Amino acid sequence: MKKIASIVMVLAMTIGSFGCHQKKEEQRPVTYAPPMPSQTEISQLEQVAKTSPKNKEAWINLGNTLMDAQRMNEAIDAYEKALALDPKNVPVRVDMGTCYRGIGKFDKAVEEYRTALKIDPNFPNGHRNLAVVLSNDLHENKQAIPEFQKYLELAPNAPDAGEIKKLIQMLSMGK
Repeated sequence: MKKIASIVMVLAMTIGSFGCHQKKEEQRPVTYAPPMPSQTEISQLEQVAKTSPKNKEAWINLGNTLMDAQRMNEAIDAYEKALALDPKNVPVRVDMGTCYRGIGKFDKAVEEYRTALKIDPNFPNGHRNLAVVLSNDLHENKQAIPEFQKYLELAPNAPDAGEIKKLIQMLSMGK
């Protein structure tokens, strides 16, 4: 049980780096940690978004920067504004799910990941992030396994593929 918990913890700690504002073909190594944005950078992006409220990219950039700064509630607000302009933006939905996870709203995270996957069922990080929340936070391992499997099917050469395969085996054995 400790082994599975440690693997899930490693995956959980990296969920932001995999879910965070990436196109579906991009994969960052597990060790990626975005630089912490400065308050000046955040203020500038806030100003751009507020002066161009119909500019979805401005809201996305602000949301991404706030997420990187671990200001999850504010990032959710920015992502909501972006999604009001582009409701089918899958990477933004996945990022917003990750922000909900960051503030402990696991059911909302699952809801956003599932909404994103209804729009694009082939978005690997949506499946990965959903599986991490299901297994680590909600302890619904039987639901997590097919999500991890789909992630590996879509991203067989992902940097964490080996870890995910081991985790699937352990979850399957009920450990």
